[in-house]
Order: sequence, then C-alpha cells, then structure tokens
Amino acid sequence: MALNNLFTRRSALAAQVEDPGATRWPETGETWKPEGLPVAERYYNQAHAVVLVASTGQDPYGNLYYLVACLGCHHLGTRTERHDSHVRHTLRTAAKAANTHAATCRALPREIPPRPDENTARRLLHSWVAAMSGRAYYQDADLDVSDFDSGRLELQRTTEWIRTELTALATEQSSLLSARPDERTGTVRFRVLPQAD
Repeated sequence: MALNNLFTRRSALAAQVEDPGATRWPETGETWKPEGLPVAERYYNQAHAVVLVASTGQDPYGNLYYLVACLGCHHLGTRTERHDSHVRHTLRTAAKAANTHAATCRALPREIPPRPDENTARRLLHSWVAAMSGRAYYQDADLDVSDFDSGRLELQRTTEWIRTELTALATEQSSLLSARPDERTGTVRFRVLPQAD
C-alpha cells in the first residue's frame, strides 16, 4: 500500500455526498431558497442579520428587477421613502441599497419566514387586491406584479403563479379586478376596479 493512500482515505461519514446546490447559509445554518425569489446577493448587517438582494422577475422587455429585504428589521426596499411609487432596482442599485442598509441596521437576525400553503397564499393575494380597490393610488391605473413586491417574502411564489392567480381572480370576481391582453407586450394587464360604497 502506498503512503499516498493513507492520507487520501476518508471516513465513511465524510464520504457522503451532499447536494452541491443546497449550501448552508453560515449566518443562519439554514438552506433557504424562497420560491419566486432567487437570491442574487446577501449582506450582513451590524448584528449579522442577512440583507437579501433577490430577483422578483423581469418585465416584458427582458429587464431583470430586484428587491432588497432585511431579515432583521423587516426593511423592504420596494417603495420610495414616501411610499408613493415603486422602486424597480437593477442588480447594481439593489446591491448598493442593500449595502447601505446593512451598514446602518443593528437589528438581530430573525427566523426565516415559512412558506405558506396554496390556500393561504391565495387568500393573502386576494386580500391584497381587495385592499387595493379602496386606495386612490390604484384607481384608473394598471396593476403590475411589482405592486406585490413588498409581500414577496411573505408569499414566496413565482411571478407566473401571481399572474395565474390574478387571472383566476379576475374571472371569479370581475367586479373587483379586470384582465385584458396587452398587444404591445403580449402579457395580460390587470386593473383594480373601484368598489361602490
């Protein structure tokens, strides 16, 4: 037996192969890949809570957009400071926003949010649409999937799932939501309808 073999042998426990895609986060000890939110980058805040940069999908023209979410203080970088419009981050601007937030946030890490079951996720999405019907911001304006970015960590569903559910909701409750094809982009456009008091 060669001396090389003595030093290259591994125990049976060490020889077990782990899934290379399931790497553990050193900061939480968990493997977490939220559905519908591919994590592009992670940052530590001052207390070692994770600040995520995750993709929320792309627009009909192929532009990718990202959200910034702190798993310590519940910060979500999806709206402007006055919450009057959406922020559509590119990867570069999301990384800058995440790094800026991580440098000042001192919140302790919190548990990773659990993924809701189908019925819970559906009820959650429907309740958001119903709440939008009473807000002046959504009156006479098309609804976009990005309008739900602030709830994507809670929902943990793909953009396609959200579109499918919105289409079903427009069919079931046509007095609440309308759907129409957009000839320019080839996608379905949604509009929240005002509710009579």
